[in-house]
Amino acid sequence: MKQWTVTFSDDPAMSRVRADKARRLAHIAFVRERPELQIGGPLAMTPMQDFPGAIWTVQAATRADVEQLILSDPYYVASLRRYKIRAWGHAVLGQAAL
Repeated sequence: MKQWTVTFSDDPAMSRVRADKARRLAHIAFVRERPELQIGGPLAMTPMQDFPGAIWTVQAATRADVEQLILSDPYYVASLRRYKIRAWGHAVLGQAAL
């Protein structure tokens, strides 16, 4: 399995999606049911700011697996949320990043 980071950039109208309680609860249930989604959360430039996006750390075999996870999320709205997927490894002292 590889490690992936997904960064989301949201249109300001995404705040209406996040404000929908049923959709938020569906998103939270979705996240909790996915062990491959190891870390996730909203991004904010300053405290109390509406979130301009989010970030996930995902463990998956392929980029296609990560993209399928994104597209399955109840919070994903193609017209309001863009994403970038990046593979990454970890650095060990004295070795190249894996």
